[in-house]
Amino acid sequence: MKKFDLLWPLAVVAIVFGITRQAFVEFAANHLYWSGFIKFGLLAPMGELLVTRISKGDWKLPSGFIFRVIIWGLLGMAIALAFKMFEYGTVAVLEKGFVFGHGNKIITALCISAFMNLSFGPIMMATHKITDKFIDLKYEAKEKASSAKVSVKSAVNGVDWNGFIGFVVFKTVPFFWIPAHTIVFLLPGEYRLVVAALLSIALGILLSLANKKPKTAK
Repeated sequence: MKKFDLLWPLAVVAIVFGITRQAFVEFAANHLYWSGFIKFGLLAPMGELLVTRISKGDWKLPSGFIFRVIIWGLLGMAIALAFKMFEYGTVAVLEKGFVFGHGNKIITALCISAFMNLSFGPIMMATHKITDKFIDLKYEAKEKASSAKVSVKSAVNGVDWNGFIGFVVFKTVPFFWIPAHTIVFLLPGEYRLVVAALLSIALGILLSLANKKPKTAK
């Protein structure tokens, strides 16, 4: 693996944002869901490509890549809405005095991040793991010419939930996502889009690495 492999996604985001910054900010403000779809649908899969490059030493599209992009886009729409819901909802809760810290930007950003990542975050990431596993099983059955039926139940049963809870929930949420999104919500609105795009790449890397963790012995 070369250093450039980790730098090119950052370069792409920087160049695109530098050229289209004003237009993209206006588009995001006027089209919440479409901007979420485009942002996550295009950028999050970069993380999966990087993991493939790191683990196998070569660039290779994962099976069902187009479907993965579409799923990321749909998740991006949900994430875009969640950002707004938890931001406005948390501010309202602080203003009512249900949680201390009203008027303090750091506490406000921390509360938004914590509330979002302790509730919406794990559900969203679990959904992604199930859809990812469903695609994997579909293409495995296709390659083996198997007549076995692939269902949501088989996808759920195929997920390494011990790894998900131990790694994604107990490690990435408190030690990465809550601090990272705290910083995001401290930034001016126009910069949150770029940072969220970079975090979507990190999300793809972390979830892909979690999928590749060996299952623990029972």
